[in-house]
Amino acid sequence: MSSPQQIAEEAIQNNKVIVFSKSYCPYCKKAKALLSSLDIEFATIELDLHPQGEAIQAYLLEKTGQRTVPNVFVNKTHVGGSDDLAKAERDGTLQKLLAQ
Repeated sequence: MSSPQQIAEEAIQNNKVIVFSKSYCPYCKKAKALLSSLDIEFATIELDLHPQGEAIQAYLLEKTGQRTVPNVFVNKTHVGGSDDLAKAERDGTLQKLLAQ
């Protein structure tokens, strides 16, 4: 069985955009809606539904210093949460990351 660290790192490495999310979280829904509205394909790990979700979230906290969800990575770069993602979209950072 993969460790929480392996699960998180493989998701970050193997997906252009990965959203670590919780199925009930309004900020996660907002971030996923923004990506969808831009026709950006993304993968999601719903931490509240994943058997190792808590451990994955603990690892992400170590890795990024961010305790909250959504926790968004684009091309292996940590973007942050919902507000960070919206800001990155507004200021052009998101498009630059996607073009890498």
